[in-house]
Amino acid sequence: MDRIDQKILAELQADGRLSVTDLAERVGLSLSPCHRRVRALEQSGVILGYRAQLAPSALGLNFSAMVFVTLREGDHQAVAAFETALQGIVQIVEAQRLFGEPDYLLQVITRDLPAFQRL
Repeated sequence: MDRIDQKILAELQADGRLSVTDLAERVGLSLSPCHRRVRALEQSGVILGYRAQLAPSALGLNFSAMVFVTLREGDHQAVAAFETALQGIVQIVEAQRLFGEPDYLLQVITRDLPAFQRL
C-alpha cells in the first residue's frame, strides 16, 4: 500500500459516498487508475464495505449506555452461546470482547431508560 492508497482510504473514510470522479480529483489521479485502486482495495479486503451512519435521535433512540458484562463461565460453549444471544438483540449496536474482567463492553441504544431496563 502506497501513499496514494492511503489518501484514497482517508477520503473514503471521511465520505464513503464520494464518486470515483471526485475521489480521483482529490487524490491526484485520473479516473481509471483511481477506480482500479479502489477495486483492488475492495478485493484485497482492505475496504470491507460502505455503510450509512444513522442519527439515533432521528429514529427516536434517545438513550445510549455502555455496559460491561462478565460471564459466569468462560468456556468456549458459554462464550459462543452469549455471542449468539447478542446477535438477536438489535439494541446492541456494538460488542467488544475484552481481555481480563469484564469480558465484554456493549454499546446499547434504546428509546429511553425504561426501554433499556426492559432488555
